[in-house]
Parts: sequence; structure tokens; C-alpha cells
Amino acid sequence: MKELIETIVKPLVDFPEDVQVDVNEESDRVTYKLNVNKSDMGKVIGKQGRVAKAIRTVVYAAGTSGQKKIFLEIVE
Repeated sequence: MKELIETIVKPLVDFPEDVQVDVNEESDRVTYKLNVNKSDMGKVIGKQGRVAKAIRTVVYAAGTSGQKKIFLEIVE
């Protein structure tokens, strides 16, 4: 899943080397924290959050086979 997020986000940003995905796994959920360069934040979020919503949709769809709930947070 981490590789999927990186594959989606890196072509969108100006600084792909700054893309970092941290995983926090708990008993009932997995949280992926996406870190990007501050200047790329707008590109990842998109107008009215459309790009972020599309990324989350793909990630959630890919993770439906597991028993744990998946969350994606975009942080600086």
C-alpha cells in the first residue's frame, strides 16, 4: 500500500524525493501519513480537495480486502 501511495503521488509533485509515507498500524486500523514538500501541498490536495479525495478513493479500494480499516492523512 505504501508503494501504491508513492506511485500515485510522486508524478504529481515538483519534489518527488520529499515524498514520504509513514505507517501506523493498530489492532483495528492502519493509518498512512503522507508527507510532501510544503510547496507541493496544494498539488496533492487539489482544488476543493479533489485530488486528495481521488487518492483516498484508490487507497481505500485497494485496501478493502483486509480486515483493518485504512486511513490516509496528508501532513506537512
